[in-house]
Amino acid sequence: MSDFTLAKDDQGIATITWDTAGKSMNVMSIQGFSDLSDLVDDALADDAVKGIIITSGKEGSFAGGMDLNVIAKMKDDAGDEPAKGLFDGVMNMHAILRKIERAGMDPKTNKGGKPIACVMPGTALGIGFEIPLACHRTFVANNPKAKIGLPEIMVGIFPGAGGTTRLVRKLGAMAAAPFLLQGKLSDPVKAKQAGLVDEVSDDPMADARAWVLSEPNIVKPWDEKGYKMPGGTPYHPAGFMTFLGASVMVHSETQGAFPAAKALLSAVYEGALVPFDTALKIETRWFVHTLMNPSSAAMIRSLFINKEALDKGAVRPADVPDQRVKKLGVLGAGMMGAGIALVSAQAGIEVVLIDRDQAAADKGKAYTASYMDKGIARKKATPEKKEEMLARITATPDLDALKGCDLIIEAVFEDPAVKAEMTKKVEAVIPEDCIFASNTSTLPITDLARASTRAEQFIGIHFFSPVEKMLLVEIIKGAETGDRAVAKALDYVRQIRKTPIVVNDARFFYANRCIIPYINEGLRMVTEGVAPSLIDNAARQLGFPVGPLQLNDETSIDLGAKIARATKAAMGAEYPDSPADDLIFWLEAEGRLGRKANAGFFDYDDKGKRTGFWPGLNEKYPLAEEQPTLIEVQERLMFAQVLEAVRALEEGVLMDIREGDVGAILAWGFAPWSGGPLSWLDMIGTPYAAERTAELAGQYGPRFATPALLEEMAKKGQSFYTRFAPAADKAA
Repeated sequence: MSDFTLAKDDQGIATITWDTAGKSMNVMSIQGFSDLSDLVDDALADDAVKGIIITSGKEGSFAGGMDLNVIAKMKDDAGDEPAKGLFDGVMNMHAILRKIERAGMDPKTNKGGKPIACVMPGTALGIGFEIPLACHRTFVANNPKAKIGLPEIMVGIFPGAGGTTRLVRKLGAMAAAPFLLQGKLSDPVKAKQAGLVDEVSDDPMADARAWVLSEPNIVKPWDEKGYKMPGGTPYHPAGFMTFLGASVMVHSETQGAFPAAKALLSAVYEGALVPFDTALKIETRWFVHTLMNPSSAAMIRSLFINKEALDKGAVRPADVPDQRVKKLGVLGAGMMGAGIALVSAQAGIEVVLIDRDQAAADKGKAYTASYMDKGIARKKATPEKKEEMLARITATPDLDALKGCDLIIEAVFEDPAVKAEMTKKVEAVIPEDCIFASNTSTLPITDLARASTRAEQFIGIHFFSPVEKMLLVEIIKGAETGDRAVAKALDYVRQIRKTPIVVNDARFFYANRCIIPYINEGLRMVTEGVAPSLIDNAARQLGFPVGPLQLNDETSIDLGAKIARATKAAMGAEYPDSPADDLIFWLEAEGRLGRKANAGFFDYDDKGKRTGFWPGLNEKYPLAEEQPTLIEVQERLMFAQVLEAVRALEEGVLMDIREGDVGAILAWGFAPWSGGPLSWLDMIGTPYAAERTAELAGQYGPRFATPALLEEMAKKGQSFYTRFAPAADKAA
């Protein structure tokens, strides 16, 4: 059965309806494009048809984009010439959209042709917006929840079905930049204000029908003689400044680490110098160039396919019924507890926020009030919405208020004794079947569960700070944690619209296990006399949002010192002493605690803005006369993290490689272009990784020792996504 159907009425309007079977939102396939093309041909050839409307059969949305498996199929079908297969496949898409755009007009005179309108009930993303861009007029339902735009850059590609070329010619390079280079999405009203769509209507179908029958001018501006690009082309005085500025902006934002952004800018620049149809070919060449880069495949796999699978519960125990949370108890109204209460209330969950006294509990609730006030000021929220959210949060020191809760999240001080005492007190009040979770970031869940009389209902739910901004939640299974607790945690994380990963218990779990070596490697290099600016800029040029030294300032230096002391106390003689600890303890003693103290690795002005590295660093640790190469610094920073990811997989802490990659990108911004630590190892090859880590271990110590798993895979020439492919992939 086709995803597209055609209906003709007695007024001469042909309506093509897109309704992908079995999907909540339309997605485009190769067959779908073919069917759409055939129906457009039918309507254009029928003399009784005066005009065409393309719309969606889905309530509240037009389309969610392309089925990205289409790209893989194009490559596979082309055999030894994957680039040619991709180029031909994408050019075929262009031909279909160009047919819609030209609609039967005479190529020389632009006469004739039939008006084609697009009616969008709501959300239109990716190819779901590129199709409307090819139509002559777009009508969008006045649906404030709808999102319209081209988010492809966020998964390592760029709009390659004409979206790049059309949007630049429609808006100009400067105005189009946020939508192309940042993947900015807009609601219908803002989309119209920006020029993305033509009309926002309470009855878009009626308005579209009236327009189609009004004998409108349907020639696109770029098909008219004398067309001039808004803002100018690259060699126009105004356009020159635009393109120069765009190039600087892209390099500043990406540090050259993201190939899609550079390719997009090249397609825009070169395309602006030639006629429209040639520009589409240029767009396709750069699009294929991006798709052939291993970074593109890795980003698509991790940030689109694997993230979507995790969001939908890929690792959820299958035999446990729905465990959505109705009433949540949050213990501790500090920064983390207040953030957890906020996102839970946002999701419509009733929250009881507990702290030692009423004032402390009220302060935690006030965080939600402040957050909503900012939203109201930006017109993202309303006073009514604020009151609704605050009404869901009960702030109190009274533990009896926790009666009736089906999930507890403990977010008290990071001290095992304090947590144990709270666990016992709360379990005396809550229902027998209530799941108890700890938000600890470092303490083993199995150890914390010893204070519980219901270890099978005890689990870790580790949020990252700030809770309302960070997309990942790490769920930790203790030695006795049961499936219902895991299902409860996963269902809750889905309720609050975050991405979960599930790992087995170990000190630091998965994320912090990898983050801490990244920070420590940067600290070690400072003590070796490596220039701090080289360390942090090397990380940024790898695509990390911040370098290890800046990250330490952001998370607070005294927190790092506390973690080091607690870990040493727990591990005893097994704790590996490190010059990184010496540096942290010295900064702590100097009162340089990071951004919060306006003094850390960086100096700060009165407004909290970084002004440069603190000169005292070089006085304590003078710069070495001979500095390492950029590549050596980058490899030390990368391998410090990825080797821990391999060890976590080897030890069974990490149970699914998808979680290792998605978790790394969402938790601490691990080089998104790489697809994650395990994807990066596949990219460079396990033989090289084993060889290089052996060299680093010989030069810098056993922390770079090649894990047995990596050594074995290197000898066999295996990749992680071949050996550890998820069950669904193997079945396919």
